[in-house]
Amino acid sequence: MTGASLSERPGISGILFGLYAWAAFIVFALFAVLSALLAPSLARRRRWISACARMPFAFAGIRVDVIGLANLPPGDCVVVANHASYLDGVLLNAYLPPRFSYVIKSEVQNVPVLGFLLQRIGSRFVDRFDKSASARHARQLVQAARGGESLVFFPEGTFVAEPGLGRFRPGAFAAATRAGIPVVPVVISGSRQMLPAAAVLPRYGSLRIEILAALDRDEPAYANNRDLSKLARQRILEVLDEPDLAETNTD
Repeated sequence: MTGASLSERPGISGILFGLYAWAAFIVFALFAVLSALLAPSLARRRRWISACARMPFAFAGIRVDVIGLANLPPGDCVVVANHASYLDGVLLNAYLPPRFSYVIKSEVQNVPVLGFLLQRIGSRFVDRFDKSASARHARQLVQAARGGESLVFFPEGTFVAEPGLGRFRPGAFAAATRAGIPVVPVVISGSRQMLPAAAVLPRYGSLRIEILAALDRDEPAYANNRDLSKLARQRILEVLDEPDLAETNTD
């Protein structure tokens, strides 16, 4: 989909769908808050909040295809996914198994409701701007991975309006190599079209989560973080129908 089509204003039917989708999201966000308050254990909170995250998609009639769940290792792993929309985190929380901890930029902790929910499901927050805090958080992620936590990263760090896959930050790959656990590339498609960066109302469409084959620890790329990052990006770009922004933005 072109940048022009992404910026088209919705008609009346599109506005009505967007309002209905937001209403469904708000209702089930309230159920998620109740689950976060009442569920006595982390495992149960994760299951209940994951179920709440699936419901807005179902009520809005949005088709979500999940391909390759069998590619997730039964043990600990690090999932790395492309990032194109605010929908991405909700989508993965809804459709991945509820055993994962999500690695989120620290400023999200201050977002009402969302920050609370993320804390209650055991998310890990990382500072992108303070170097000392960032280094400390990176060490904590390595310790978490070594301690048996499976982690989900958006290694681009954020998303932009321009379609494409950005540069990867090293945190996910440092955690994987130092903990000796597999990296699983995941491709999210359709979220940029459904809720672009500058949009307020979501648009009707379909979504797809494709879980690719895990990068095994025997891969030569596991020798260092940079090679592992390049390999994961390559695997995602082979499936993602968007350009490589790391090549187009070389300055």
